[in-house]
Amino acid sequence: MDKYGYIIIPSILLGFLSRLSMLKVDYRQYPSYPQGVFSHVTLGLIAASLGAVAIPSLMEKEFSAVTFLSLAAQQFREVRNLERQSLEKIDETELVPRGTAYIEDISKAFEARNYMAMLTSLLVSIFITIGGRYFKTVYAMLIGIILGIIIIFLFNRTISRDTIEEIADVYPAKISFDGPLLIVNGVSIINIGYKPSRDIYLKKGIAVEIIPKDKNSMVTLSNLGQRKSIEHNVSVLLGVRKDVDQPDFSPLAARDPDTGKIVMAVVSMENDVNYLVRLVEKTIVLESAKKKPLDSYVGRKASD
Repeated sequence: MDKYGYIIIPSILLGFLSRLSMLKVDYRQYPSYPQGVFSHVTLGLIAASLGAVAIPSLMEKEFSAVTFLSLAAQQFREVRNLERQSLEKIDETELVPRGTAYIEDISKAFEARNYMAMLTSLLVSIFITIGGRYFKTVYAMLIGIILGIIIIFLFNRTISRDTIEEIADVYPAKISFDGPLLIVNGVSIINIGYKPSRDIYLKKGIAVEIIPKDKNSMVTLSNLGQRKSIEHNVSVLLGVRKDVDQPDFSPLAARDPDTGKIVMAVVSMENDVNYLVRLVEKTIVLESAKKKPLDSYVGRKASD
């Protein structure tokens, strides 16, 4: 296999680079740093190595080596399960939980990114192998590297997800009370019986109104997991004025059944409504929440 070093080494490097380009530790701090990041980097290197040796193994008629690709796929599914279980345990310690839909979205993303690292290295090895038949080794490697960088760019574009601002318009909203009922722009959210809590909402509370752009957006925003992810992001980035067993001050989102719009009220540590609007706009649309009824014949006709 030594004679295939010019194929294997660039393929591993590009596959590993693909995984690094998709590995981000942001305000969510997941994967955690440094242990979680080290685990994902190691898995990315393993995935890239498996993809890189597949073509040389076939050329050497070592067909048993290719079976490791299927074993890797099984292992990556196990990684997804472990990520899900870990996040579910962590979620029990959150003041405002992520919710099961958000957790599933994160775990699926980690699994898919390992596949992308493996596929990148596999494609690079194919490009270099084919190029080696028509060009010198150096030129074949250069072709493979250039095409590999293009693949990494395309994969990153592919996995980029929509945000709320792409499917809905977000505006500041007004908080009011009808007796004990908390109301935001005419939509009743929750009964708050404790008067001091109502006074805090009126003095320090901020709210937004999320208006879907079409029926697809309306169905997506109606998903409870999507709303839960918005509430969690608000609690992390703006902070919440609550502690354990104080439900009055949890971020609260409710849907208007007549129009499909979503309203949310929160008493945050940083009560600037403009930042709240921007935060909601930048929240990711969960893959499991995304629905497109307008793509079907019945959905289009029903919306007419």
